Amino acid sequence: MNSDSEHTVTTEDATDTRPILIVPYMWIGDFVRGHSVVRVLNQRWPNRPVDLLATTLCAPLVDYMPGVRSGIVWDLPRSRLAVARQRGLASQLRARNYGTAIVLPRTWKSAIAPALAGIPERVGFVGEARFGLINQWRWGEKALPRFIDKNAALALPDGAPLPPEWPVPQLRVPADEVSRFRQAWGLGHGTAVALAPGSVGASKRWTYYPQAARLLAERGLDVWVVGGPGEKALASEIVAAGGPRVRDLTGGDLRNGILAMAAAKVAISNDSGLMHIAAALGTPTMGIFGPTSPYHWAPLNGLAATVQTKTVVPCQPCHRPVCTMNEHRCMRDIPASDVVDIAQRVLAEAGAHPRNSSFRDGA
Repeated sequence: MNSDSEHTVTTEDATDTRPILIVPYMWIGDFVRGHSVVRVLNQRWPNRPVDLLATTLCAPLVDYMPGVRSGIVWDLPRSRLAVARQRGLASQLRARNYGTAIVLPRTWKSAIAPALAGIPERVGFVGEARFGLINQWRWGEKALPRFIDKNAALALPDGAPLPPEWPVPQLRVPADEVSRFRQAWGLGHGTAVALAPGSVGASKRWTYYPQAARLLAERGLDVWVVGGPGEKALASEIVAAGGPRVRDLTGGDLRNGILAMAAAKVAISNDSGLMHIAAALGTPTMGIFGPTSPYHWAPLNGLAATVQTKTVVPCQPCHRPVCTMNEHRCMRDIPASDVVDIAQRVLAEAGAHPRNSSFRDGA
């Protein structure tokens, strides 16, 4: 699913210019996957601007999403209703005169501000007794097997059949921005492999990144460790194991992670937000899967390689954040040598078939 022409949504009234608001999930990977919703709406209503609500963490992604007019950065606490904050957001939304709000999460809280703002059409699945907050209901969510179907279906007319293929998410980074990033970090122009060792949920974390970094460096490759502040200690361990060819690029600004994934020749990642970022950029991506299902959670762009254990683990996939049985064998039995061998194969294939430059330069 990596072509712009696989599916075209029927274009509706081209004179309709009312802006559309999308309220996405605010986890990084889900936020990236939500770009398929943007692309469906762009096809359906080519003259209706599309804006995204975003947290401070996810906001840098908006700058690289084609078809998005702007992001509205507004952090709402996860643990409480925050009525005053909801009213402040509603005031900002009201000033933009949205005609439609597509509310992807099923939570009651996610629909409050669009309702307070008086957006005429508020589309969402039935969930958490949101009567009055959502006024354009969509049914049958449980019959939709994948996250993409649950998201992008909300952008289609009620009752419309699902397409066989959805438009895939895209992130486009200008080539000059990638060059400036390389210069700022002193990265040179060698062949680099980006490692993303972090993930929400300990069970999704493969633990052999230090060994993989050492093997990759021994084979003459530059290695970049990419992630947030929570991966800083692990990055130090990986750098110590891998030697001078390994660089720690972790930090608090997601933009650096986006640019690192755009500059790398291949990315190796747990099932995480950075995996979805790399794939949406067009960087050949290896996703290491243990407790989660690639069918449900792999990037919609496809993976250069889905890495899973060869051991038969009867509880896989369990989708649990912490392993409670079988000693985490779904991840522990994936050796570093196998991952590095696959990475070299992916690099060779990427060299023979260069990625589409449009993911980089916005062509």
